[in-house]
Amino acid sequence: MRSVVLACLLAGIATPAIAQHGGATQEGTPVAAPLPPAVEWSGASEALIADGADPWITPAEQSGMTETATYDEMKAYLARLADASPLIHLVTIGKSALGRDLVAVIATRQAGVSGPADLDDVKPTVLAQAGIHPGESDGTDAGMMLLRDIALRGKDDLLDQANFVFVPIFNIDGHERASRFSRPNQRGPVEQGWRTTAQNINLNRDYIKADAPVMHAMLGLIDTLDPALYLDLHVSDGVDFAYDITFGFQEKEYSYSPQQNAWLHDVFRPEVEAALTAQGHIPGPLVLAVDDRHPEQGLYLPGFPPRFSHSYGDLRHLPAVLVEDHALKPYRQRVLGDYVLLEQSLRSIGTHWDVLKSAIAQDRKTPDQMVLSWKDRADPVRSIPFRQMEAVHYDSEISGTEEIRYLGEVAPEKPYPLYGSDAGVTIDLPRAYWVSVAYPEVIERLRQQGIMMEVLDEPRTIELDMIRIVDPQVSDMPLGNRIRVSAGDYRHETLTRSFMPGSVRVPTDQPLGQLAAMMLEPQADDSLFQWGFFMSILTRTSYIEGYVVEPMARAMMERDPQLKVAFEEKLASDPEFAADPDARLGWFYERSPYYDSEYLLYPVGREVGR
Repeated sequence: MRSVVLACLLAGIATPAIAQHGGATQEGTPVAAPLPPAVEWSGASEALIADGADPWITPAEQSGMTETATYDEMKAYLARLADASPLIHLVTIGKSALGRDLVAVIATRQAGVSGPADLDDVKPTVLAQAGIHPGESDGTDAGMMLLRDIALRGKDDLLDQANFVFVPIFNIDGHERASRFSRPNQRGPVEQGWRTTAQNINLNRDYIKADAPVMHAMLGLIDTLDPALYLDLHVSDGVDFAYDITFGFQEKEYSYSPQQNAWLHDVFRPEVEAALTAQGHIPGPLVLAVDDRHPEQGLYLPGFPPRFSHSYGDLRHLPAVLVEDHALKPYRQRVLGDYVLLEQSLRSIGTHWDVLKSAIAQDRKTPDQMVLSWKDRADPVRSIPFRQMEAVHYDSEISGTEEIRYLGEVAPEKPYPLYGSDAGVTIDLPRAYWVSVAYPEVIERLRQQGIMMEVLDEPRTIELDMIRIVDPQVSDMPLGNRIRVSAGDYRHETLTRSFMPGSVRVPTDQPLGQLAAMMLEPQADDSLFQWGFFMSILTRTSYIEGYVVEPMARAMMERDPQLKVAFEEKLASDPEFAADPDARLGWFYERSPYYDSEYLLYPVGREVGR
């Protein structure tokens, strides 16, 4: 089952959910999905909820913490807040595919701020986003409450040592595709948005390929701010456990930023967990189940590829935290947990910025080697304490297998085996990559990420390490708007190549050198090659008729007896090949000087050496 979970993550779909699906209607009345029993909760953080008579009550608070703000309600509320406080600035940072404004809120004591580029680097900036998956809107409402309290309710001290930039709804088009039937395995809000964008793109699989317009805007915001911390606020489905809020980062074993990663584990986590616990919340680790039907078999935390926000942040040496509130806990409880986490994050960054800043600087020195991909590890990495909910198993005549039913009671904490990853493909980083002006979309993607490059203003000819794709495989189904590509092998060749003006040289000795390598090394799981940016190299355009190849093949074997031996061995070892006249002639054509030398040649050169 663990391989199924990873396949779901890599394919960009939700992991197998345990909640049964609802959505049917009976005489026009919605039928609620049969969720497990809710656990009653009350905590000190409930004091954060505004009184019903408060003129600055948020839409969520006004509903009794059962509904989330619509896009228009969010914009109107935050615009009113910006008008009321000099600490708050509402700005537009981009447009969605449907033309809606993607807005961000800047909370700062700095004067003269009209946009993200105006923030200086005297104080660190915390960047938080909510609604990357609409329906998972807890962070939207928590952030609005916190901004209100910073501006008007005495929490402006949070800005003494840090700035706060908040994107309340990242996937705004998906947020507005709201209904009661978007997320049947989640307890509130009443109406929930749709997981993907209007172009059916899952934004938390889009960080490298950057196909969505709002992702272009977010990458631009990250590049402009260079934030000290990046928070991505989600809601998690899957197994039922005791925790109401979980959060995590790329595990230490898989981190491209070991110094900042150690700070997140050793400083950030205990401070945030302490704040949450003090407010009555139950924080826990970010993990997946090996088997959602049998979570007792173990937990799973792999080396995540950088299509995900937290692993993307780790790769570009930006401290990034993935927050997953638990879908089966009441909406009220989840929103308040996000509020506490956001508040404590600002305090922790303000307190420890000097130490974290030094760690980030150390991580931005490019190493000589790099892991491009991770593979499942057969044995557990270690065991961790975990608190599941009590459950029973039963045989289902509907699914034909054993299913799980949760009982709404907390099970005792016990150790669970934690499975993970081993390093897959590892490379020596080249000095630089060369990308032809013939691939402007690739160059633009690199530029959007903030990767430094040298643009050629005159032709250059250079000897490079080039890669030939062997046995390319194209996926049967698209993932979002992309067709995935892989290969059986990658063969290196030393070739002399010419690059015209407008082509780029991308050095790896830069803070984002590893990000550039992940995008341009075809063996990387999230390379632009595997995301289908180089589909044209898979098409062979040259051909030759059999009446020419057959006599040419005879002449080739007469000149080269070893070629004749190789052909006869191929006939003897491959009956399918031997029975195919075109394949037999094609074998000689591929070894002739007439064959297309560019066919399956990956058009990104590697300037080797450091």
